Amino acid sequence: MSQENAGRNEALENLAINTIRILSADAVQTADSGHPGMPMGAAAMAYTLWTRFLKHNPADPLWFDRDRFVLSAGHGSMLLYSLLHLTGYDLPLDELKRFRQWQSRTPGHPERGRAPGIEVSTGPLGQGFSNGVGMAIAEAWLGARYNRPGHKIIDHYTYAICGDGDLMEGISSEAASLAGHLRLGKLIYLYDQNHISLSGATNLCFTEDVAARFRAYGWHTRKVEDGNDTEDVARAIEEAQQEDTRPSLILVHTHIGYGSPRKQDTFGVHGSPLGEEELQATKKALGWPTMGKFYLPQEAVDLFRQALPKGAAAQKAWRAKFDAYKKDFPNEAAEFERIVAGKLPDNWGADIPKWKASDKPIATRAAGGEVLNALAKRVPNIIGGSADLNPSTNTALKGMGDFQPAEYEGPGTQGAVGGEWDFGGRNVAFGVREHAMGGAVNGMAAHGGVLPFSATFLVFSDYMKPAIRLGALSKLRAFYVFTHDSIGVGEDGPTHEPVEQLAGLRAIPGLSVIRPADATETAEAWACAIQRDGPTLFALSRQHLQHLDRARAKEPGVARGAYILSEPDGGAPEVILIGTGSEVALCAKAQDRLGSLGVRARVVSMPSWDLFEAQDDAYRERVLPAAIKKRVTVEAGASLGWHRWAGEGIIIAIDHYGASAPGDEVFKHFGFTAEHVAAAALRLMGRIDEAQKEYGGETSFAATAPSEGHS
Repeated sequence: MSQENAGRNEALENLAINTIRILSADAVQTADSGHPGMPMGAAAMAYTLWTRFLKHNPADPLWFDRDRFVLSAGHGSMLLYSLLHLTGYDLPLDELKRFRQWQSRTPGHPERGRAPGIEVSTGPLGQGFSNGVGMAIAEAWLGARYNRPGHKIIDHYTYAICGDGDLMEGISSEAASLAGHLRLGKLIYLYDQNHISLSGATNLCFTEDVAARFRAYGWHTRKVEDGNDTEDVARAIEEAQQEDTRPSLILVHTHIGYGSPRKQDTFGVHGSPLGEEELQATKKALGWPTMGKFYLPQEAVDLFRQALPKGAAAQKAWRAKFDAYKKDFPNEAAEFERIVAGKLPDNWGADIPKWKASDKPIATRAAGGEVLNALAKRVPNIIGGSADLNPSTNTALKGMGDFQPAEYEGPGTQGAVGGEWDFGGRNVAFGVREHAMGGAVNGMAAHGGVLPFSATFLVFSDYMKPAIRLGALSKLRAFYVFTHDSIGVGEDGPTHEPVEQLAGLRAIPGLSVIRPADATETAEAWACAIQRDGPTLFALSRQHLQHLDRARAKEPGVARGAYILSEPDGGAPEVILIGTGSEVALCAKAQDRLGSLGVRARVVSMPSWDLFEAQDDAYRERVLPAAIKKRVTVEAGASLGWHRWAGEGIIIAIDHYGASAPGDEVFKHFGFTAEHVAAAALRLMGRIDEAQKEYGGETSFAATAPSEGHS
């Protein structure tokens, strides 16, 4: 809560606020790059939040019951770096002097893990806004699961500073709508409403009544007419804290580049340094005692550094609360300590189903649902949901309740998942909001204590890709489940049939992409993902897939990315057939056809390129020997990237859109058949006539292949 107004030193407060402004402007000018206007304009409200409300301990940035702070307007990163340094985080002044320089801890936009106190990577506008919603979901769920009467061990707010650009982006609208529905009362956003964007005044394109829009979403709104009025900012935050069932948007009217005689309230100060002459003029206008750079008045530093003893006291008080909780609820406390540490229970995989080759075929989306539910029974902090697609993605956690406010009185899906409405439910209904879903799941993972997942169709990964990319950049432990993974979608047609998506997703550094070939590989994929420190993406089939015969498998499965599923009889292989997902079965059938023709073929299942790339040279050579250059790769997606694995062989892929028809017919018409795979191998062996006979007698073999060629 806010400090008592009595004894407030207004002059010292102004000095502290101007310290933020000048420190930020000095760093941007020294770098000759950056955005000084936002930190200068938002300094007063940021000062108010950080010194009078934010519960944090700079000496222990990972204290779990701290308030979370997100700078969604990440271009104003020097505001955050200034606050972190001034309040006593381990971010030395020398790092601010190296703003935007090689290997500094102060990059152009905040990056999680680069410096203590940075909760999420922001910059792409709207991402931080949606991350905050995910953090509030995590806080509410953890509180519902672990708090007990008289023992409130989870009790913190999620704060953010967002800007005009954040609120223009569609992801923020999606996330705000979700937050309003969920009644996330401990979510408080300060909107830096300076009416200036990078290229001009916002009235060029953004004239809506933002407060009215957010009220329609179900938010509490409050205006602060003068962003430098710290008392009004404080009153607005206090009012927001009293809102138990509505998130809050505080619209703070600020002046971008405040204090700059010539550039205040202009777009020229948004994304460019002030310039040496204007920087000195600004210092004079603000009554700064020196023209030198990086001067920090000791009185201001001492004021900010009060965060250290205050934070230590708050954490000590929380520790006493937790010790009392642990005494009364030892089992719950032990579970809580384990999930906060990111550890799995000893028996986490005990219920994962197993399948045999003789079992009835099953879609990997259905198998994935069975595995997810088995894991969720043993791992209590798995929580997530889909973009209104549970019946299609098979990701409902059965009997585990719906994450909804207790006051919700509308029709729901209790019957579908067997639960009741409350914040302790583990099924999050994200609605048809893929972009916000990705950002929220990232925020949940960044918050800690939960293992979150999202789910939708693979073709809609395009809506989520910015969030997926930031999840990978941040090394978040999140699970992105995508089903309907190929042209096998069938009747829905090209709009719903992914072609280029896998190639684009595989290109994201740090993201593990797994496309399992059957139910067994799906179970192995989840086992890999849940133990991984980083995000994992699943590409799962709509159509039923047969269980692969592993009688001739020579290597472990998904964990190593690619493995020998089946060796030929009668000697060393002459050709290697490489497939992913549903196409591995085509390779297995082609192996049998080739064997009857005297061709020895090895079948390699390659569910994950990145996991295979992570193996040592000896293992990769064992699976794909350099000496065996005759290879056929098969995947019902774009050919891009497959040349690395095809050697001097043939790539069977699809570099155009699909078609609307039953899935098996689409596969057949576009050349994804065992006959085509066998014919491609025969062609590599120089047995052209047999290849033509095997694959329909076409005179032009290449014409029947959607995408094939020699690498």
